[in-house]
Amino acid sequence: MTFLPPLTPPVLITHVPDGYDTLLLNQLSQKEEKVVYIARDEERALRLKEQFAFFEPSHPILFFPGWDCLPYDRVSPHPDILAQRLNALTSLVSSPIPYLLITTIQAFLQKIPPREALQGRLWRLKGGQQVDHGMFLDFLSKNGYVRRESVREWGEFAIRGGLLDLFPPGYALPFRLDFFGSTLESLRIFDPLSQVSTGKADHLILKPMGEISLNPETIEHFRKGYRESFGTANSMDPLYLAVSEGRPYAGYEHWLPLFYDSLESLTAYTSGAIYCLDDQLEEARIAHINQIQDHYQTRLEFASLEKQGVPYHPLPPERLYMMNDPVDQLIPSARRVVFTPFSGPDSEVSIIDGEGKIAPSFTGLRTSQENVFETVKNTIASAQKEGNTRILVVGATHGSAERLAHILGEHGLNSLRRVQSFSEFFKETSPALAVFDISRGFQAPGLWVITEEDILGERIGRPLKSKKRSDLFIQEVSSLQLGDFVVHGEHGIGRYEGLETLDVGRFPHDCLKIVYEGGDKLFVPVENIEILSRYGAAETQASLDKLGGVAWQARKARIKKRLKDVADYLLKIAAARKLHHADTLHKPEGTYEEFTARFPYPETDDQLDAIEDVLDDLSAGKPMDRLICGDVGFGKTEVAMRAAFVAASSGKQVALIVPTTLLARQHYQSFTARFKDTGIKVAQLSRLVKPREALQIKEQVQKGDVHILIGTHALLAKSVAFQDLGLLIVDEEQHFGVGQKERLKNIKSDVHVLTLTATPIPRTLQMALSGVREMSLITTPPLDRMAVRTFVLPFDAMVMREAILREQFRGGQTFYVCPRIADLDKVAERLRRFVPEVKFVIAHGQMSPTALENVMSDFYDGNFDVLLSTNIIESGIDIPRANTLLIHRSDLLGLAQLYQLRGRIGRAKVRGYAYLTYPAGHVLTPEAQKRLEVISSLDTLGAGFTLASHDMDIRGTGNLVGEEQSGHIREVGIELYQHMLEEAIAALKAERRGEVHVSSDWTPQISVGLSVLIPENYVADLGLRLSLYKRLSTLSTREEINSFAIELVDRFGILPPEVHNLLEVIYLKSLSRQANVDKVEVGPKGVLIGFHNNIFNNPKLLIDHISQQKGTAKIRPDQKLVYIRNLESPITRLQVIGKILQDLVRMAEVG
Repeated sequence: MTFLPPLTPPVLITHVPDGYDTLLLNQLSQKEEKVVYIARDEERALRLKEQFAFFEPSHPILFFPGWDCLPYDRVSPHPDILAQRLNALTSLVSSPIPYLLITTIQAFLQKIPPREALQGRLWRLKGGQQVDHGMFLDFLSKNGYVRRESVREWGEFAIRGGLLDLFPPGYALPFRLDFFGSTLESLRIFDPLSQVSTGKADHLILKPMGEISLNPETIEHFRKGYRESFGTANSMDPLYLAVSEGRPYAGYEHWLPLFYDSLESLTAYTSGAIYCLDDQLEEARIAHINQIQDHYQTRLEFASLEKQGVPYHPLPPERLYMMNDPVDQLIPSARRVVFTPFSGPDSEVSIIDGEGKIAPSFTGLRTSQENVFETVKNTIASAQKEGNTRILVVGATHGSAERLAHILGEHGLNSLRRVQSFSEFFKETSPALAVFDISRGFQAPGLWVITEEDILGERIGRPLKSKKRSDLFIQEVSSLQLGDFVVHGEHGIGRYEGLETLDVGRFPHDCLKIVYEGGDKLFVPVENIEILSRYGAAETQASLDKLGGVAWQARKARIKKRLKDVADYLLKIAAARKLHHADTLHKPEGTYEEFTARFPYPETDDQLDAIEDVLDDLSAGKPMDRLICGDVGFGKTEVAMRAAFVAASSGKQVALIVPTTLLARQHYQSFTARFKDTGIKVAQLSRLVKPREALQIKEQVQKGDVHILIGTHALLAKSVAFQDLGLLIVDEEQHFGVGQKERLKNIKSDVHVLTLTATPIPRTLQMALSGVREMSLITTPPLDRMAVRTFVLPFDAMVMREAILREQFRGGQTFYVCPRIADLDKVAERLRRFVPEVKFVIAHGQMSPTALENVMSDFYDGNFDVLLSTNIIESGIDIPRANTLLIHRSDLLGLAQLYQLRGRIGRAKVRGYAYLTYPAGHVLTPEAQKRLEVISSLDTLGAGFTLASHDMDIRGTGNLVGEEQSGHIREVGIELYQHMLEEAIAALKAERRGEVHVSSDWTPQISVGLSVLIPENYVADLGLRLSLYKRLSTLSTREEINSFAIELVDRFGILPPEVHNLLEVIYLKSLSRQANVDKVEVGPKGVLIGFHNNIFNNPKLLIDHISQQKGTAKIRPDQKLVYIRNLESPITRLQVIGKILQDLVRMAEVG
């Protein structure tokens, strides 16, 4: 069906609402070979790009975004943005037809390199081709590619022997190039997360990663232009020096005109195209031009104000932007089509009525007797009867579409067919259901698109974006750093001082060097890396143990004894819970689905699992005691709301207890909005409620008229009496005092309890407590949360000013964090001097709790634009309006702290911005440089939780089982504490079952007299080698080891003999543990076997086995087992040991 009438540009098409414009654009692109759509902002451009795939999935789309940094910024555009821009421009230069190019007015106004400059910057590769390595690497470095140890993002490459990994822009996955000499033998595609190849490729086209190519011609052009523009006195500033040396410099794109004779506009690349223009484009152009002019003037003013910083010499705006001409002069009128949702004014151009309009809301259409779903059903039935309008019901995600179908099905509308595209929808006339991201529906001649917002009054959610899981990357970047405190199971706390290759029995062997008190050194073989654990607690509290001293063993034994009491306490709680009975609470059919349909986001998998866990607990007939653990904004409150709805609908009352007045207010507001029109009454009690009103609320609670009561510890007062309390929800229990916790315990005995916490809890501890306390983890961020754009840069007063004012302009607030209280006054003075327009307030941990809460409440209420604080905002604060973060001296913070802080912003549906600053001219330590690189590259959401768990401070774990445990963690470190607690619980469980618990507190020592290591010339990066050793230590089966070997070959090339030996030793360790063997020593004439605690599971079979060896095996007086063998050959040596250990495993298993 054709919706677009014949047209002759210039033309204005009126009455084209959101969504309908995409449909018309699709039909226009089918008629015209070259179409350019210019949106008024990036959000509109991205929306149209996503929607277009529904109308025409196979049509090629080029996306040309604007830079995502401010004009005259100190930072470069994000590599992904540069990659998308260059992919579009080089594709246009290569003349692909047909195409649809989607861009924004901001991108359109910016001048770009001339076409001839890009034509020579493409490199085509195919199998069998001869490639000059020097020229190829030179091409990569000059065109914006960055060398890394592992390739994960666009524009990165890595070299390992004859393998070269590469991620060029325009491709969904990176490539692995396999060279033999100068011949490119093969191209393979690989997964950037697992780093394993997934398929083959015939060829690839390498495109540049940036608009600047640093070759001799452009460098000289820049040097000459810079001196002419700003004088020879400025030839020593860092930008000039970096470019002169052929090095990229942060933000050097803002001097793009100096690299070329002249720049061009986008129209030079798209001649002959039809230009389709968004509504209000001229207004958006004027606003952007004014912003550019303001930033230029501000730069000039700040140059005189701030003398100490790195100099900044801005080019006049006309050099980089088309500043003067309005839209109708920039684009030829004969090729111009304009869409507007409104009626057209009198105009010289022809006007065509698109005859579209925004669809009506069903909440306004329904009669007083109907619910909204009945109205939808009746409307669709009526349209079907008339037969002249096709109806498409759409959800923004698969989940929301299916939920709509389920609810409508319950109201009798079961006839919706599922379609994947618009063309499939139009093959039949019956109503259909599809996934299509649009807020409000629209009507056009013969078509009605209905969205969830039309039905429910709010959206269920945005489309599910593909999220990269960051766990694997984090494992690699979070490996041990030089100087980290580690804990050795036998020798205690030491300091890691690097990896050293030692000769062990004439053969090289990688060992971890650990230094103890007095400078004593311990070398731990890499295959035994699992015997070391991270100290993990606040490392300033650590002190080194004496190597060979008795203090460590005494300390460990003392804690082991105490942990037995902890385990006993936890198991008693679990047993007592199973003896109690509680009312079974079931979700009410029909109304529960309607309640969940009002949740304005699609649930994450973790969230759905947690909800299912809670619903199962409520209906089990036993008192629930479940902990929901997840970062702020990850959806714990929704889990609590659904539990509260189920309880209140079952006639039970719900109490939600929170530690602060601010949190009580937040919850009260969100619960009140969510439970509106459900018949469930929500009330709050806190110091903000007036005494008379509080008295009334208490009376209503006692009568059962209040169904959900939210408040601080005021709810624990004896004057608060519930008529029938069925569910207690506790938020952040660890913030309550001892007396309040005791009162909570008394309430808990006969009601369901749900505890929410934002404290990261490591998965290892979750395993340790399995079967003791029920726990659900939510580690996935909300699906509609945009990744925070992160900038790392030296402090710049103008960047600070612009960041704060940009946030204020869009109605938001800013966090400004100082790691040290001593710096707060200095930063406050900067705010007064450079951003006098904003109101700010200071908060830090030395303030009284009441004063701190008052400050936070004022900021939450929007009374201040900026909260200047120490990193007390790291956890537990939820202020959706605050979406910009500045960190002073970010080089002083750890990786987990940086992630936690960054997690405070970007929780609304607007982009969050994080500026991690360090002093101008300050040289970062290698460790700080690495941390800041990692956090700026890991824009992926959800990584924060993983890192926070990895680097968790002691408060979280200690509070899980009682604050008195915090001291224990300081004494032995987090990881060992977790392991010891797990062992204590397992031992006690075994004891109560009448079984013997076999401790896993030991590791086999294996010496095979061979080189056992990953050579530096095979994997050059030390951190990556360590992470591979750590992963190796977790492998146990032959299948796992073979799979790991395949990955190594794929990533790094053919296995060297030393790595093959290492893999075999890991397998021998696994067999040894199964046979209770803790020592294997091999020489040219035989093998020595030692058993852990001199115990073998089946002594009789072992004696029979020795007697069958005809004198080649015997038991020594020290209980060691000796095999006499000729083991000169390394291959024979490993095979023989493997056969011996396999025999011992078989005998042990029979026992």
